[in-house]
Amino acid sequence: MSMILFACVVRVRDGLPLSASTDFYHTQDFLECRRRLKTLALRLAQYPGRGSAEGCDFNIHFSSLRDVACMAICSCQCPAAMAFCFLETVWWEFTASYDTTCIGLASRPYAFLEFDSVIQKVKWHFNHISSIQMDSSLEKIQEELEFQPPVVLTLEDTDVANGIMNGHTQIHLEPAPNFRMEPVTALGVLSLILNIMCAALNLIRGIHLAEHSLQVAHEEIGNILAFLIPFLACIFQCYLYLFYSPARTMKVVLLLLFICLGNIYLHGLRNLWQILFHIGVAFLSSYQILTRQLQEKQADCGV
Repeated sequence: MSMILFACVVRVRDGLPLSASTDFYHTQDFLECRRRLKTLALRLAQYPGRGSAEGCDFNIHFSSLRDVACMAICSCQCPAAMAFCFLETVWWEFTASYDTTCIGLASRPYAFLEFDSVIQKVKWHFNHISSIQMDSSLEKIQEELEFQPPVVLTLEDTDVANGIMNGHTQIHLEPAPNFRMEPVTALGVLSLILNIMCAALNLIRGIHLAEHSLQVAHEEIGNILAFLIPFLACIFQCYLYLFYSPARTMKVVLLLLFICLGNIYLHGLRNLWQILFHIGVAFLSSYQILTRQLQEKQADCGV
């Protein structure tokens, strides 16, 4: 029986399989090991460069460097040094064939299907080469493993998926609060329209004043800011009305304060009615934001 039964190359950050050897084994134990290998691939970023998950009949070995990891299912008789030597060879072959950009942009499983034959050849070579021919390579890997031992897991440790740990203990998680805002009212739509109009007026006046004040004294800078800051405040008021945000009341008060102070500062560039209009719209928007409540999603709602 071959010592190296299956091998694959995966992307470390998300466990995406990039290439794999041909699978000729269909026993229940082997298929279960394959399933656990897929689960482990999703968690490789949590582990150091080398590791093994040991089982009764099969072991999973993995070796990762940068964003590429090689994984293998081996028989229990396969020496760890031989498995990691094989994985290192596959890693060098793969990274020599594809650059990091191609690897990072891969979006579908087994995007490098043409590399499967390379894995198959390397696997055949390691399964049929004599131990005497591999002595020098195995000694080097063995020294590295003694100096820096790989992390050792059990196959059961890899089985953390769908809220089940170790196949026995269920993790009870409280559902995250799922809130929706109440429907937008007609008065709310009106406040949005008026707010956008005030923001546009502030932006146009601010840009116009800035264009004609490039060679004017620094006093004009205050007027420009008095237009642009309320512009930003109006936009943020629209956002707070449409979307939920924590500390909403404090943000509403600060935005209202900025708009009021900015318009009072502009007394002289705006008449009293214009200032009252902008401040009135700001108060209306603030009222609409604070009165639009959160609506909790019902627990029995279907997905």
